[in-house]
Amino acid sequence: MKTLLSLLACACVTSAAAAQPSQAQPLTLERITADPPLAGRLPRQAEVSPGGKWVSFLRPSQADSEVLELWAQPVGAEVQGGEPRKLVAAADLLGGAAQQLSEAEKMALERQRISQRGITGYQWCGRDDSTLLFPLSGDLYLVRLTATGPQARKLALPTGAPKQDPRCTADGRRLAYVQGGNLFVLPLDEGASPRRLTADGGATLGWGLAEFIAAEELSRQRGYWWSPDGKSLLALRVDEAGVTVKTRAQIFADRTAMTQQRYPAAGEANAKVTAFVIDAATGQRRELPLPASAEYIARAGWFADGTPWLQWFTRDQTRLTLTEFKAGAAPRDITVETDPAWVEVHDDLIETPRGLLWSSEASGRRQLLLLDRASGARTPLTQMAEPVAHAVCADARQVVFAAAGDRGKAQELYSLPLAGGKVQALPGAASRQWRDAKADRACTRLLVTRSAWGMPPRLELRALDGSDRAIPLAGDPPDPLLRQIASLPLALELTAADGRTPLNAFFFAAQDRREGRHPVIVMAYGGPGAATVSWAWGRDLPLIAYWQMRGYGVLTLDTRGMEHRDRDFTRAHFHAFGKVEVADLFAAVRELPNRVPGVDPARIGFFGWSYGGFLGARAVLDADTPFAASVAVAPVTDWTLYDTAYTERYLGQPEGGKAETYASANLPARAALLSRPLLLMHGTADDNVLFEHTLRLVEALQAAGKTFDLQIYPGKAHGIAGRASRLHLYRTMDAFFERHLQPGR
Repeated sequence: MKTLLSLLACACVTSAAAAQPSQAQPLTLERITADPPLAGRLPRQAEVSPGGKWVSFLRPSQADSEVLELWAQPVGAEVQGGEPRKLVAAADLLGGAAQQLSEAEKMALERQRISQRGITGYQWCGRDDSTLLFPLSGDLYLVRLTATGPQARKLALPTGAPKQDPRCTADGRRLAYVQGGNLFVLPLDEGASPRRLTADGGATLGWGLAEFIAAEELSRQRGYWWSPDGKSLLALRVDEAGVTVKTRAQIFADRTAMTQQRYPAAGEANAKVTAFVIDAATGQRRELPLPASAEYIARAGWFADGTPWLQWFTRDQTRLTLTEFKAGAAPRDITVETDPAWVEVHDDLIETPRGLLWSSEASGRRQLLLLDRASGARTPLTQMAEPVAHAVCADARQVVFAAAGDRGKAQELYSLPLAGGKVQALPGAASRQWRDAKADRACTRLLVTRSAWGMPPRLELRALDGSDRAIPLAGDPPDPLLRQIASLPLALELTAADGRTPLNAFFFAAQDRREGRHPVIVMAYGGPGAATVSWAWGRDLPLIAYWQMRGYGVLTLDTRGMEHRDRDFTRAHFHAFGKVEVADLFAAVRELPNRVPGVDPARIGFFGWSYGGFLGARAVLDADTPFAASVAVAPVTDWTLYDTAYTERYLGQPEGGKAETYASANLPARAALLSRPLLLMHGTADDNVLFEHTLRLVEALQAAGKTFDLQIYPGKAHGIAGRASRLHLYRTMDAFFERHLQPGR
């Protein structure tokens, strides 16, 4: 479950915004949800081209910001400072026809939290910086960068099911793609025809695409990988025949579409995923055998010498194994990571001359180490005071990584010699900011994203040669209104329910105080794998500022179990949802009036989404609640309905002796405890937290004779995307809090 409540950052604005004249204007919900966004726009899916001459990215169309176009900015030494240019737009290729997306393609985009249309993904094809590849409306397109400008063409491929997830070989001479559940290879010679590599794909069996669990919960968005020499593919075969079918009624205003989805709920059968190496010329395949305990393939790829590898989890996710499969030899486990609660999935596997770069929480907080591929011996590399977030890149000399600071509220970029030595913060380091990066293939340049409180993310290209050269990359500046509405939060250290653990919190003071004491709205997520209290920019800053102007204080809080902290802190949800985070939330809310003057403890409301929606509903389904009202958007209400990998990671299997952990977190069973106003909001086409979750709670509340508010969004998925829908959601929530937290206004 990926959090939808990202939060906030420091007291400055970009020079682009500062240079524009300030205009006094009211902050309204209409402006918050309008286009252009208050925060401006950051280039999306930015990549440094293989040869380093370009940075490519996606950018919203001027005509319709919901449609993405493919752009590039020259950054090579010979053209530094060149202007960004549009390479191609969907409208240029479709000739006025509407873009077509299958249900499978819509679900794949939802897994990546992409709600826009147009060109939603692309890749560089080959090493010569001349060709890009992307899918659009079921077809595949190439864009050639020529001396006369970009030239796009549709590949001549058979009609039928949409062509998905195209990927080029490293030399750019051919590509593979998935169609109708099967893998195809296409030489990029003029007039070449595709060759089918698999033939057994169909309704419940498919090749080369990530299954639901991998994409939604393990952050693996692909299902095949080219070998370094381009002669073979490492491909995953997914058999969903045993996965339970869930029928979703996608209720629209004018129709109801019944959609069947293979969705493995907690305790049910997962898809069976097996791995093969397939010869791209002959189609001959070799299975990569894994033990029966290998339930999930979390990551896969090739070593530089042409050896395929897999990272796999046991079903309880307490054991993660890295296994290599040399041809003609038995599989060999390189390393095994274990944890009595669960092992976190990660992407930290990079080959270096000194060994495999790897990360581990064995020391109590995530750190980087070097693995000897032959022996599995571990050599510690980093010893940071706070957890390492992830490795960015490594070359023969150094590793670049991101690590937490300020007790998880900040993130900075560092470099460290692989041979050992002193950790160095990269140029541009500062307190109270959040920096992250992705690198080019050679680990010579970084695409650095920096944000801070009141300063939306901005992207720049930085060299790793020791210089402080930075090239700003195309993006639309923020609205000058941000300067008027962004106020510094009061950073609080509230105390967890155990009486000793410090919790990160920000408090935003009410600006329109019409009385001595004012109401407060609490925003929290509460679930594992996320944190919301940070100095990073968050899209909720305008909403927080709006509430401040309406006379509310706003508290954002990270309970035990959130990320960016040491292992003991992050494992608080082990076999317990709705316990530790609820106790921490209640303790922090009761402590707040003693820490902040003017807070009215009788008028404190709550707003949460996704896991935060579960927390929002749970917070008022309690006889001891400190909340006067609560809003729960897309809440999980019955964890037996949620998916296997996420739920079982924390609660175990419901039939494996953990039935009580599910029962104690079941919200319909608590319906009789509702005594405070509750607003439930959910999209009917949600394929992540199914609409059935809210329906079950609604039925239980009605059976218990409880009154509550309900708002449904026809045809909307988990994010309830779209400006009109989001504006309506905010208006409804605003009116709800006005009724219940602002009596007499």
